[in-house]
Amino acid sequence: MNKTWIYPAILTIALGLGTGQPTSAHEGGADSAGAIKVEVVKQGEGYVLLRGGKPYTIKGAGVSNSNLENLALHGANSFRNWGVRDIERGLELLDKAEELGLTVAMCLDIGRERLGFDYDNAELVAQQLEAMRKQVLAMKDHPALLLWIIGNEPDLQHTNPKVFNAINDISRMIHEVDGNHPTTTALASSYKPDLARLIEERAPDLDIISMQKYADVVNVPRYIKEANIDQPYLVTEWGTRGHWEVEKTAWGAPIEPNSSEKAKLYQHHYELAISAVPEQIVGSYVFYWGQKQERTPTWYGLFLVDGSETETIDYMHYVWNETWPDNRSPQVGKMVLDGQLSGTDIILEPGSDYEASIIATDPDADALSHRWELMHESQATQVGGDKEVVPDVLDGLVESTGGGSVTVTTPDKPGAYRLFVYVYDGQGNAGYANTPFLVE
Repeated sequence: MNKTWIYPAILTIALGLGTGQPTSAHEGGADSAGAIKVEVVKQGEGYVLLRGGKPYTIKGAGVSNSNLENLALHGANSFRNWGVRDIERGLELLDKAEELGLTVAMCLDIGRERLGFDYDNAELVAQQLEAMRKQVLAMKDHPALLLWIIGNEPDLQHTNPKVFNAINDISRMIHEVDGNHPTTTALASSYKPDLARLIEERAPDLDIISMQKYADVVNVPRYIKEANIDQPYLVTEWGTRGHWEVEKTAWGAPIEPNSSEKAKLYQHHYELAISAVPEQIVGSYVFYWGQKQERTPTWYGLFLVDGSETETIDYMHYVWNETWPDNRSPQVGKMVLDGQLSGTDIILEPGSDYEASIIATDPDADALSHRWELMHESQATQVGGDKEVVPDVLDGLVESTGGGSVTVTTPDKPGAYRLFVYVYDGQGNAGYANTPFLVE
């Protein structure tokens, strides 16, 4: 997933207006007095990341400039981004990271074929290389810099393998000017042998191979084994099941797990994949330490719109600290609407009243409050995390009947809708659930 790539942006940046034995022994030519050297080192049957000569396992999250204080408080040591609008913003981000004791996997936001970038255009590719050089030269000596991510999901819906030649050229450029930081690229596709061979052939200069997986993350150990390439790996995005990986209603609405189901999925995915091959995976970045609209306002973010923390953050705190946070989030069950469990095809009549309910508990016995919300179903078709419009909220159609129950008056207009509930503990934590339904 990623931010939206705007095709002319690369031209703007290119004009300077914006935005054991180490596996790489490249020596940079520029002064690097402030940099902390990071190396990928072969150790026994696997690899270890060394930062300042000390082992450094990445315990991180994907972040877009917010919630960094919370990330540090919960015990993470690093975060990744998806590119910076300009060099000044990148340096500000690095300064903030250093202040909080965090490191940054800095993403160089290269062009994507699916959004119009042409890797057969040698002039455009050369301009991109120079734009990336300017960013690297400006940020390479910052002590909070950990590594460079050259492109986020550049392989998503791509057909031109020259993207990997361009990535390799950027990696070579980085190694020429920056001898202190490894390079990687973040892949969206399943890392099957044909893709592994393609990257081995066209982008051999990369120090680390990075993958971004959701339900498919459980197959990462198998992908590594089948690739049969002696190299280190990093998981630069992982999380719950993607909206493309879940069951759908008869009218095509994806069925979203509730916050407690997601926490269990994160645990399942971490144990089966991230921690399963520690000899080759040098760390991971959980997705997404923030809030974003992607099919729903709750699907991927570990925070709600109002900043409340959810149960998955409790689990990540445990992973990073081996202890649970002092106060934990509410735990929720499945929503029931008109006597039907969320996940079934719920079809209701227009302008009619129906009962909805949720059962929730709190590990700390905190008093719970509920907020219900009715929205239009998202009609978004974007891929790769591209920006989506938040569906409209329909006010005045949900009336509380006490506790975790409400009466829902369906809209008069037929169509697809989704009912949300948010459960708060008064301590900054929340649980949530939603269910899609059709009015006809």
